[in-house]
Amino acid sequence: MSSGDGREPVTIVGGGLAGSECAWQLARRGVPVRLFEMRPERGTPAHHTGQLAELVCSNSLRSDDENHPAGILKREMEHLGSLIIAAARCSAVPAGGALAVDRNRFAELVTQQLEAHPLVSIERREVTEIPTGDAVLATGPLTSPALSEALLGILGQDYLYFYDAIAPIVEADSLDLSKMYWASRYGKGDGDDYLNSALDRETYLAFYEALIGAEVLPLHDFERSLFFEGCLPLEEMAQRGVDTLRFGPLKPVGLEPPDGSRPWAVVQLRRENLAHSQFNLVGFQSRLKWPAQKRVFSMIPGLENAEFVRLGQIHRNTFINAPTHLDPRYRLKARPNVRLAGQITGVEGYLESAATGLAIGLYLAAERAERSLDLLPTSTALGALARHLTESDPARFQPANINFGLFAPIEGRMKRAERRSRLASRAREELELWTRHTAIPYEQPVGDTLPSARLAG
Repeated sequence: MSSGDGREPVTIVGGGLAGSECAWQLARRGVPVRLFEMRPERGTPAHHTGQLAELVCSNSLRSDDENHPAGILKREMEHLGSLIIAAARCSAVPAGGALAVDRNRFAELVTQQLEAHPLVSIERREVTEIPTGDAVLATGPLTSPALSEALLGILGQDYLYFYDAIAPIVEADSLDLSKMYWASRYGKGDGDDYLNSALDRETYLAFYEALIGAEVLPLHDFERSLFFEGCLPLEEMAQRGVDTLRFGPLKPVGLEPPDGSRPWAVVQLRRENLAHSQFNLVGFQSRLKWPAQKRVFSMIPGLENAEFVRLGQIHRNTFINAPTHLDPRYRLKARPNVRLAGQITGVEGYLESAATGLAIGLYLAAERAERSLDLLPTSTALGALARHLTESDPARFQPANINFGLFAPIEGRMKRAERRSRLASRAREELELWTRHTAIPYEQPVGDTLPSARLAG
């Protein structure tokens, strides 16, 4: 299928964050796109709707601090006209120093913008073979079996994989607010962006014993090492020691109750939507069996009669050995016209997945325009992600969120805070210099819904 003016469209398979961002970047630069999404015709174990860019785990895109790696990446994406970050800004809910969204509104905005663009054709059906011509596979960690087999035929070896878990969501009006209090850690944000439940030592120990003794979904022994460290199930963390949770998702520091007491542990709940009618339990991703989740989580003060909209789940996430198979422009070495985007590449997280789609959109649009486009500098967050995917040791490759360890290093001795500040400022300067010399102009913007997505690259 060709576009109306004779230009061959790029085929993008998968309408998650990576595929949606890639489609937007290409279309805004004059490249026609065929975007395939199998939902709602065919579902997945984690999705619930047919919307593009549906968030299936947390509703948080993590820190929005301009000197934090996630905050740096957000600003780089905004600088290049990211649809995903623009939609997140427009659907944001209070979350202290983080950027969290009303997930339904977020997905609606992304879907509306892509459906409205004249160069984007959306087809709701499953793709079972690797497309011909320029193609981007952004099928995510839950790639369908048929397409997985087709990709395996190109790669010539099995996928790597790990297990990911989803946190529970509760109805706000089912909570006992008299046992809870509003506060953000260290007063960040508006100071009252999270609902908190304080546990004294006795309550915490009872909760801990119930948690480690509860029934879990079985895994093979070798699979225990395959959980992603940044998203471990709560009960998996608890097995590491009685105080592990108190130094992790239940840490009490910076969350003193209004009565001035010092809690032994604190459970935080973050708003799930703009209506403030639902909350998710921060860090409570779980593979407990559902009856066990209701019983154990109802031991938390204020949640005794909680109504769970969604309970924790576990699913297998698939990714390739990127250093073996990808080049820095996200092209398969065995088939350079095929690019991979999102978690299937070995990045972890909403933000990072969308960032790979953005980078591919830039590189592919440049190729279509027959323009030379230098690689994104490894001193930027966008370039650092590609560095992780292509320069890591293939024998030890694991998924990763954006972090300062992925950036090109700064030489010399200095304090940690100073080093991070310099890494952040260098990233901003290098991206500005890169865009000044290599940017590809946008077409005229479509609609006024997401003004920040219209920034010129």
